[in-house]
Amino acid sequence: MDEQALLGLNPNADADFRQRALAYFEQLKISQDAWQVCAEALAQSIYSDDHIKFFCFQVLEHQVKFKYSELSEVQQQLIRETLITWLQAQMLNPQPEKTFIRNKAAQVFALLFVTEYLTKWPKFFFDILSVVDLNPRGVDMYLRILMAVDAELVDRDVVHTSEATRRNTLLKDTMREQCIPSLVESWYQILQNYQYNNSELTCQCLEVVGAYVSWIDLSLIANERFINMLLGHMSVEVLREEACDCLFEIVNKGMDPIDKTKLVESLCQVLQSAGLFSIDQEDDVDFLARFSKLVNGMGQALIASWTKLIKNGDMKSAQDTLQAIEAKVALMLQLLIHEDDDISSNIIGFCYDYLHILKQLSALSDQQKANVEAIMLAVMKKLTYDEEYNFENEGEDEAMFVEYRKQLKLLLDRLAQVSPELLLASVRRVFNTTLQNWQTTRFMEVEVAIRLLYMLAEALPVSHGAHFSGDVTKATALQDMMRTLVTSGVSAYQHTSVTLEFFETVVRYEKFFAVEPQHIPTVLMAFLDHRGLRHTSPKVRSRTAYLFSRFVKSLNKQMNPFIEDVLNRIQDLMELSPPENGYQALLSSDDQLFIYETAGVLIVNSEYSAERKQVLMRNLLTPLMEKFKVLLEKLMMTQDEDRQMALADCLNHAVGFASRTSKAFSNKQTVKQCGCSEVYLDCLQTFLPALSCPLQKEVLRSGVRTFLHRMIICLEEEVLPFIPSASEHMLKDCEAKDLQEFIPLINQITAKFKTQVSPFLQQMFMPLLHAIFEVLLLPAEENDQSAALEKQMLRRSYFAFLQTVTGSGMSEVIANQGAENVERVLFTVIQGAVDYPDPIAQKTCFIILSKLVELWGGKDGPVGFADFVYKHIVPACFLAPLKQTFDLADAQTVLALSECAVTLKTIHLKRGPECIQYLQQEYLPSLQVTPEIIQEFCQALQQPDAKVFKNYLKV
Repeated sequence: MDEQALLGLNPNADADFRQRALAYFEQLKISQDAWQVCAEALAQSIYSDDHIKFFCFQVLEHQVKFKYSELSEVQQQLIRETLITWLQAQMLNPQPEKTFIRNKAAQVFALLFVTEYLTKWPKFFFDILSVVDLNPRGVDMYLRILMAVDAELVDRDVVHTSEATRRNTLLKDTMREQCIPSLVESWYQILQNYQYNNSELTCQCLEVVGAYVSWIDLSLIANERFINMLLGHMSVEVLREEACDCLFEIVNKGMDPIDKTKLVESLCQVLQSAGLFSIDQEDDVDFLARFSKLVNGMGQALIASWTKLIKNGDMKSAQDTLQAIEAKVALMLQLLIHEDDDISSNIIGFCYDYLHILKQLSALSDQQKANVEAIMLAVMKKLTYDEEYNFENEGEDEAMFVEYRKQLKLLLDRLAQVSPELLLASVRRVFNTTLQNWQTTRFMEVEVAIRLLYMLAEALPVSHGAHFSGDVTKATALQDMMRTLVTSGVSAYQHTSVTLEFFETVVRYEKFFAVEPQHIPTVLMAFLDHRGLRHTSPKVRSRTAYLFSRFVKSLNKQMNPFIEDVLNRIQDLMELSPPENGYQALLSSDDQLFIYETAGVLIVNSEYSAERKQVLMRNLLTPLMEKFKVLLEKLMMTQDEDRQMALADCLNHAVGFASRTSKAFSNKQTVKQCGCSEVYLDCLQTFLPALSCPLQKEVLRSGVRTFLHRMIICLEEEVLPFIPSASEHMLKDCEAKDLQEFIPLINQITAKFKTQVSPFLQQMFMPLLHAIFEVLLLPAEENDQSAALEKQMLRRSYFAFLQTVTGSGMSEVIANQGAENVERVLFTVIQGAVDYPDPIAQKTCFIILSKLVELWGGKDGPVGFADFVYKHIVPACFLAPLKQTFDLADAQTVLALSECAVTLKTIHLKRGPECIQYLQQEYLPSLQVTPEIIQEFCQALQQPDAKVFKNYLKV
């Protein structure tokens, strides 16, 4: 072997050596006999370096996995012997091999097993067992090999081909017949031999039993001698976690419902008599987490049996099973309420399914009602944050608690389905007790009380948030709690979690304020002062900004008395904070967007006259315009790039804020009706000069472009005078991405104003196309994938533009560009339909071609177009689907083919018998198509139903 290259296998080697080692590995993989060198190295223990040994196994693994069938009988025998020799050496070596080497060796054994067991090596396991006997190092390898074989045969995370699945089924069937009883016997011997003196091997063996139990005959394991041994392990500290998992796998095995109930019950009796059912909070939490998973498995197994028995109509057995389930509820509750969330989380599945059973029963017994109440109290207790939760810097533990809370929410929702009255009464009791003394109660208890009220909205669902009408009891209870929430003063509680929960709940139950509007000022003040938008925590301020905008929108007309006061109070929060004054704004620019939107909503939805609305809107937007002009001048004079970026961002925010205020308008309240057109036209005039700024083009253009999109919707034709100069600036020295984002703007104008913008489109059509072609023709590096993708996206945008123009009935825009240009455009469309393997673009191109044939393909079409149809469009409809890259397994390609069929149908529609004659006598014979198929094709094309031809083309 190349000793120099092998040096690179050491993880500490430098990059060149590592590169060389990788290249050497690739070289050995292709080589005919390199594996023999590696086999010899392993069999004779030539190398002591662990990385080289691992490397040799990798080469062998590659040989067995991909090139085994190429080997002769003798060579295959050599690989078998190598592995057995290596295994024998393991028991004599002074030191055991590193774990990663043992695992890799086990994988190679398993691959060989899969390849040879059914044919050349039926005694695979017996040969291994005869070598290892009960030698601990040998047993370790034997158990690793068994795990590797199980991974090859039944690993559910691996997607197998149908062929591999058939092979694996055959392997398992053969193993069940030939060797499984002997393997089970060997496991029993290993467990008996090592349970008291080698916990590592015992745990490994228990893991093997747990893995194999899912697909071997259960009676081999679920019998007295095995179960007694496993139960013995349940009281040995180092073994009990693995024993627990093993019992879980036994319980999890699919079987007849009555047998399953018997199995679970017999297990429970023994576990109970061993004292495992009395949970001590001080117990080892790792073990209890596994034990909780086992109890959960037993509970869900019994519930699955109950469901099957009910379905089969066996009421007597179902009743027995239900009793068995009920008997586990006390244990389930102990685990659910356990202070360790992992232990609690592991039992939630059983709890959830138990409630599902209760939901199906016609009436609940007193005990069942007590169980429901106990689960409810447990959920309420476990929803509570603990002292350690870090609200300022949430890490992994906090994320896990948030996930756990989601599981508890599902339980709460399920409780609501079983007994909505009980849930409502319980929440009401906890809520009222807590809020009466909120000043002296710990934050987590106050938070959870409000949280429970918040969760009721989803647990007791109604349509359109109508919680305060309909069912009187429920409406009254919720109304009382909401009144307490907003009048108790709890919004002043000094903890972010309580503050946030208060605002979330107020917004969730916004319909309450329609019933009791007198509380609106109290809540508005909470939003606007140090409790909300001016809170010391940025997290609270940020969330409140969003919630405030939702609150104001939902109250709509009820906000009328407070509009000007609110606008005055939020004025300082809307200041554009330029980068130079080091002033730390209360809200981030993203949060300010919500405040601007809220201000817009307040003005637009008010009952003021159009004149008053205009004044207020001008007051809102003028400071932005003035600041914009100043900052743009500063940007033009700034040399420093960081400062340029900061100023450009600030300018972009200004445009974004103005855009956001326009979201308040609607079809009922248009900009015109509100008298605000002039203000927004002023904004346009203020912002458009940014397009000609040579610095930070991308940021500035993107902001102004978004504003234009909004203005086309809001100002309608009043925006048109601004479009030509804006377009001219945006087309100057632009890149693929600029163009790609500019085209949707033109498409929006074209689709909205149609013939109104025809003169403008005719004027800018060729400049736009030249800009596009120029970018598309730029040379790019061969491997530059992002450049290739940008060009592909630009090509799609270009075709989308042509589709919009033709689809909006403005083909004259293309027709008036002069014969040479028209021809150039048409050829790009043909090219897009045939040459580029991009089905999205191909589909668009065929839509364009169909439209042009429909518009120009008749007798009175442009001179020479009929000729173009036969010379280019018809061939495109055949050449595109014949391309290697045209893959009908891809949904987009199927759509492209469908449009291609429409194009041919349209040609036939416009040209009639002449088209059929051309296909029959000229075009199809030139493709060497047989007369029968030509006949068949033309018949399908002439069918009145387009679907017939589409389906024919697909086949």
